[in-house]
Amino acid sequence: MSNHQVSPEIAQKLDTLPERPGVYIYRSADGTIIYVGKAVVLRNRVRSYFHAHVEPRTRRLVAEIADLEWIVTDTELEALILENELIKRHHPRFNIRLRDDKTYPYIKIHWQDDFPKVSIVRRMERDGARYYGPFTSAYAVRQTLDVLRRVFPYRDCDRVITGQDPKPCLYFHIKRCAGPCIGAIDRESYRQIIDNLCAFLEGNSDEVLQHLTERMHAAADQLQFERAAQLRDQIRAATQIIERQKVVSGRQEDEDVIAFARDDRTGEACVQVFFIRRGKLIGRESFILDGTTADANGELIGAFVKQFYDEAAFVPPTILLQKDLDERQIIEQWLRARRGSKVTLSIPKRGAKRELLQLATDNATTTLAALQAQWQADTNRQTQALTELQEALGLDAPPGRIECFDISTLQGTHTVGSMVVFAKGVPSKGDYRRFNIKGRGNLGEPDDYAAMREALRRRFRRAVEDAVADPGSKARASAEAWKLLPDLLIVDGGKGQLGVAVEVLAEYELTEVVPVVGLAKQREELFLPGRSDPILLPAGQALFLVQRIRDEAHRFAITAHRAQRARASVASELDAVPGIGPERRKALLKHFGSLEAIRAATVEELAATPGMTQAAARAVRENL
Repeated sequence: MSNHQVSPEIAQKLDTLPERPGVYIYRSADGTIIYVGKAVVLRNRVRSYFHAHVEPRTRRLVAEIADLEWIVTDTELEALILENELIKRHHPRFNIRLRDDKTYPYIKIHWQDDFPKVSIVRRMERDGARYYGPFTSAYAVRQTLDVLRRVFPYRDCDRVITGQDPKPCLYFHIKRCAGPCIGAIDRESYRQIIDNLCAFLEGNSDEVLQHLTERMHAAADQLQFERAAQLRDQIRAATQIIERQKVVSGRQEDEDVIAFARDDRTGEACVQVFFIRRGKLIGRESFILDGTTADANGELIGAFVKQFYDEAAFVPPTILLQKDLDERQIIEQWLRARRGSKVTLSIPKRGAKRELLQLATDNATTTLAALQAQWQADTNRQTQALTELQEALGLDAPPGRIECFDISTLQGTHTVGSMVVFAKGVPSKGDYRRFNIKGRGNLGEPDDYAAMREALRRRFRRAVEDAVADPGSKARASAEAWKLLPDLLIVDGGKGQLGVAVEVLAEYELTEVVPVVGLAKQREELFLPGRSDPILLPAGQALFLVQRIRDEAHRFAITAHRAQRARASVASELDAVPGIGPERRKALLKHFGSLEAIRAATVEELAATPGMTQAAARAVRENL
């Protein structure tokens, strides 16, 4: 082992590594976790990084390691589970990881309810519902559900179903909902519709078609011709969907096919997953991976399998891969625990399965090429927009970081300031901030001006105040983020708000450091300090960018404002109930999640909430 570049502290830790399975964690100089890995033997695996002859990616990683730590586990399987959890939590820069892995949508069937509704959600919970996904496009999921709704008229509303509502919604009239709210269908019949929908999503389309056909003939035999015609139309719609599904196996198998394409120049990688159910290719999804500078020993595809099936709603008994994995056996063991029965990772060498794998590989290659072309076009547009903005405003350089502030209020209540950040022309949502405005400013000053002054003061005071002492704390990381000054500050509201911004920047001696403009709402006029005439941007990328930033700041402020009003409304309704104070109100909202759910709860369910009594539960029931 070559320790000539290793600090004495790390060298000492390398000598004390245990010969046990576990997870190791590498940190950079600022304490950020930059890599998480697992090992059958920690001592051997971690020390191997510091050998003289390692690949370039490993050398770059080792050059940034300032500290290391490890967590011992009893088994390699426990280490794999812990590694996955830490990667999801910390998103280390050197790990291969799913891009935007927390944003993938799922179809949720609320099976635990008497009359299940169907919705699109962003995460799975252990609540008795049935989930399908993840999918990469919420738009595609909505399109799929829109087509399926013609076959399986499900509800997607939040009504409490009693069957006694005076009138249904529009979806009932256009035959997109079976109408359980008005009693047009009973519980068993409605649940049969939803069960058929679930079967269809799971690939059991033949059984669903047979069931619909039998019901159509039965309706015709009973002279229910309108019902029979409705079922006929549903069968036609279902048949059109099925015709788009490709038969790839006559053996009625459930399996996933996973293949990837990678650009060695950029390190970008695309994974294509084919979902085969009952021998039919029922769908496919493409996923983008970050941190893929190499694929030694199947590391890329192994990392994807672990992260994808940790979130997947269904694990098939067979998964086809392009190449073998060093950790195949332990991943199979982990997948077996996830599925509840045997799972095989197979690498087909010939025949129909190999051809199917090649088809997935070809799709991954074309998808990656298309996405790269789109990313390049987006980059060119962003670069053009920033250059145009630089020239229009006379800036020294294109503004890499733009901050925009907006104020939202309603009759002087629940005032909220929003700060949105665009980095290199794209939203940097992790840097967005909200300011709940408390003060009113000077006597006679418009509230919006006072609110803007308070928001800007709170933002730039943090930029100039001393850093937090603890170098490894989250507080220090947050303080460092506040110290990033914008290359351009935009305040929504024109000349008046621009004057407020100029005063605040002068107050913190940032006038020469932070360029600022005021954005008027009507014609996107940009006002600069010391100039009476506004700048009108010509139609082009710069104008589009400014409009997008303004709209995002407005949306972000309005969202926070509505949330405040909603919380205040809920609080006021509960506070009006005798015997319900702040603690019980908080407990009820935490337990039920919303005022609607509290209204729908029985006295027994309310009384079971921590801190509640039977008398308090009856008071809630009577008053709400």
